[in-house]
Amino acid sequence: MSREMTPALVLAWKRAAGIARGEGRDRIDPLDLLRGLLAENEGHAAQSLTAAGLDLSSWTFRFPDDARVVASEQAFEPSAALRLVMTRAQQEAGRLTEEGSLSSDQVLSGLLALDDGIEGALAGCGFDGAVWKRTNAAATAAIPLDEPLDLTEPDDRFQALRIIDAAGNRAREALRVIEDHARFALNDALLSRMCKELRHGLANVLTDALATEMLNSRDTLGDVGATISTPREGERGSLAAVLTANAKRLQEALRSLEEFGKILGPSVGAALERLRYRSYTLEKALVLGGDARQRLANARLYALVTESACRASLLGTVRELAEGGVDIVQLREKGLDDRTLLDMARGVREVTRRHNVLFILNDRPDLAVLSDADGVHLGQGDVSLRDARRIVGPRMLIGVSTHDIGQVRQAVLEGASYLGVGPTFPSKTKNFANFAGLSFVGEVANETSLPAFAIGGINLETLAAARAAGATRVAVSNALCAAEDPRQAAAAFRRALQES
Repeated sequence: MSREMTPALVLAWKRAAGIARGEGRDRIDPLDLLRGLLAENEGHAAQSLTAAGLDLSSWTFRFPDDARVVASEQAFEPSAALRLVMTRAQQEAGRLTEEGSLSSDQVLSGLLALDDGIEGALAGCGFDGAVWKRTNAAATAAIPLDEPLDLTEPDDRFQALRIIDAAGNRAREALRVIEDHARFALNDALLSRMCKELRHGLANVLTDALATEMLNSRDTLGDVGATISTPREGERGSLAAVLTANAKRLQEALRSLEEFGKILGPSVGAALERLRYRSYTLEKALVLGGDARQRLANARLYALVTESACRASLLGTVRELAEGGVDIVQLREKGLDDRTLLDMARGVREVTRRHNVLFILNDRPDLAVLSDADGVHLGQGDVSLRDARRIVGPRMLIGVSTHDIGQVRQAVLEGASYLGVGPTFPSKTKNFANFAGLSFVGEVANETSLPAFAIGGINLETLAAARAAGATRVAVSNALCAAEDPRQAAAAFRRALQES
């Protein structure tokens, strides 16, 4: 029965087929296979022949770059001479063991035994056939055994470690790319720290004890996938594309680690599963946060409007604020019946649409959808962000009010589009028992790059202090909504926010 070839021999066979194709032949000759075996100067065949005097520097054949891999669907049959060589190699393998793969050593032995031209070609480069035969005979002498050697379990562990080594490298590399994006492209401490914690968690699972075993199982030269690539692997049109590709690469690697890690023990697989789920949370925060950062990149001034607080009509005030430079308008109304609130929201929506201003509805994701708002804003006592997302769908912005750093971290990881940060100062529109204050504004600025609007008592007098604490975006209610001239008030805030 024919044996499967080792990965290194499979790669040599593909290279031999590439040589044959390059020379216009559809059959592989013995010399093609020898050239395929010697394509890697550090491969086992090259080392074996070098030990018998072969000077690889004088081996004149240079492997063509375009013959590295031949598509599997192309048929390249061995010539009659090479069939004899492969038959001899199969017999040699059978003499040594009843099971196992066909190796390059056994094929090399067949090449030298059955093809005089092979040995002649090598002799011209210093190869001594007699030395090789003595060495090879000693190395391949069969060891008599009382019963067949069972290598099943050790081989399973060895192959699993080889896979874990490769998948672990992919996961670490992908995490480093993602961390660099979070650290340098986003300047985001929270997401950078999460990446670092994932890397350390992976290192804790793949312990130092396993590291030595993994290195011993590594076979880069015999990796049949090392030369296989697709055109899309060289395409990265944006930072977002780099992030997405590496997030998927990380998850694929962690899944492979998890499955093959189970061979090492249930606890290994379970630990890797936990890391995989953490990677999903990281991807969600990065991708959704990236979309929100892009959509809100230029949004600095956020107006909170309530009809009862406006000096003029609600829609007239909204129009004036939009013309004065407000980027976002949020409708805040309490105590209205649903039909009245929906009619009011639709009116604000029409005004903001005409002026290319974002419209956010407070508290009500259901009415935000019906009024075609750009987003909904949630307080800590409102429906959860997860439930709101089920109502509003994947594209609508969802803002979250936060009053401490724990709430900030939770909102970021749950996929919030932006944050309300406060209360910063005493407010005329809301009463609070405790104030997060300016220190919280600075803490949020240092923790996350997600758009964050300082809120609570913001007016032209307090704006400078908020900006000094780290606020680059503000949400303003009474100082805009109740202003005698909302357009001029908005323009004054806009100028103050743009000052260096």
